Amino acid sequence: MEIRIDRERCLGAGMCALTAPEVFDQDTEGGRVLLLDADPPAARALAIRRAAYACPSGAITVMEPRPAAGGPAAGAGAANSGPAGRSGG
Repeated sequence: MEIRIDRERCLGAGMCALTAPEVFDQDTEGGRVLLLDADPPAARALAIRRAAYACPSGAITVMEPRPAAGGPAAGAGAANSGPAGRSGG
């Protein structure tokens, strides 16, 4: 799982820090998202996806690893949030 944050897009709502506090926090100057753990354990994957989905500005994108050749396609792709539409989650 790859986690991407866009601090310029972040509104400082804090949903990420509330949903996955082990992975996300907010800075002290404006409350913009901070990524605390770029390689979190698999046990936090659901909370991370929920944080991305809950982000009102779409500042968090979660990229799932592609399956090996010949493997199932389920779960591949990106989960992100925001006004442009929601996918994954």
